[in-house]
Amino acid sequence: MYTIDNKDYPCCTSVTMKFIGGKWKAVILFYLLDEPKRYNEIRKLIPTITERTLSLQLKQLEEDGIINRKVYTQKPPLMVEYSLTDFGKTLLPVLHAITKWGIEASESSKKIIRKKVS
Repeated sequence: MYTIDNKDYPCCTSVTMKFIGGKWKAVILFYLLDEPKRYNEIRKLIPTITERTLSLQLKQLEEDGIINRKVYTQKPPLMVEYSLTDFGKTLLPVLHAITKWGIEASESSKKIIRKKVS
């Protein structure tokens, strides 16, 4: 049994899913793998996410120590950039495995249709 923020988790898998579970967290992290991104860059990369959901997910990932939010105030307009923390980078093998599985599944499952994004 594990406890995070006074909430109990029955196994180590549930601990992992606490940090990256849900529809969007792993997707957001996928786009932050290679380099930091600004909010609008992430928004454009994930066109089906709402602004509210993206903001909430980024906030949760930041509170969990998975991503870092850096605000640049040198010159207007204000710029905010998101990147993986060192703790977040420990998820790289997990994220790469999820990505690999998704690619392989899309090639072998008849249920998955890949669409070109314009």
